[in-house]
Amino acid sequence: MEIPYDLSKVLFIATANSLDSIEPALRDRLEVIELTGYTVEEKLQIAKKYLFPKQRKEHGLKATDMTIQDNAIIKIIEHYTRESGVRELERQLGSVVRKIAKAVALGETYPKNVKKIDISKILGIEPYDQEIYQHTDLPGVAIGLAWTPVGGDILFIEATLSLGKGKLTLSGQLGEVMKESAVTALTYLKAHAALVGIKPQVFEKYDLHVHVPAGAVPKDGPSAGITLFTALASLYTQRKVKDRLAMTGEITLRGKVLPVGGIKEKILAAKRAGIKEIILSAENKKDVQEIKQHDIQDLIFHYAQTIEEVLMWALQTRQIKNPRIWNLTKEKQAKQAIIR
Repeated sequence: MEIPYDLSKVLFIATANSLDSIEPALRDRLEVIELTGYTVEEKLQIAKKYLFPKQRKEHGLKATDMTIQDNAIIKIIEHYTRESGVRELERQLGSVVRKIAKAVALGETYPKNVKKIDISKILGIEPYDQEIYQHTDLPGVAIGLAWTPVGGDILFIEATLSLGKGKLTLSGQLGEVMKESAVTALTYLKAHAALVGIKPQVFEKYDLHVHVPAGAVPKDGPSAGITLFTALASLYTQRKVKDRLAMTGEITLRGKVLPVGGIKEKILAAKRAGIKEIILSAENKKDVQEIKQHDIQDLIFHYAQTIEEVLMWALQTRQIKNPRIWNLTKEKQAKQAIIR
């Protein structure tokens, strides 16, 4: 319009889901305020106090016409939405209320108190799955904690060895930072093989494959450093990782455990998944203290400063039954005995 504007007293506000896509030159000129997403517990309270009453009123229903249980709302949050906010949650609650309103208008039978079991009948197939703890008797499997834009999640890391020449293979769509963490973990393990009772020849005669399931989902960040190291140490020593234990933290070549972010979201995700013990960096203790006590009262926390402490808390003291023997001669003898 070619009309001059005085922008000297104008404040521009922009929102973004990720800072990575913003050009560094522009980002340097911005004042960044980071707002974490709502936890499941916070979403539940928002839905109970605001979203559900609003939807019920807008659809012409009274409190006597329908109510909804907490576990039903949690199921919607975990299996029908994948967001940091509550917009999709409100839409899904609106769908539930509309189905009930339709039944009321047509005089059909309907559940006046909507339970968890009713949600699948009303909303259909669950589009999202919640990662749950799974027991394993195999060494080389460790559980990490990850932060995502829509909250925390648990992350399984698997490792296995096969005869070869010491090659390292990484799979599961890992980002550059996570690949570097895997290399760092393996390098430290090689340099301190005697610490966990590993013969150096094993690294030269076996190929190592590290895999993080859910390969369609990109994964990156330093948070899996101690998890990767624990999975490798478990594999080489044939000592299983303790049950219902998860961890998060960055590692260095000096064997230090560094703090990471997203602690609140990670811890609450671990609790929902059935985890009982969590290993964190000692510097993350202050982040745990900021979480409401009743949300973490059933969890046991270990605060590590070094990798040695991580192994002390993470690995079982004894090897599994019938452990693999990382010795080529003995393996060949065992195979020949099986053939005979």
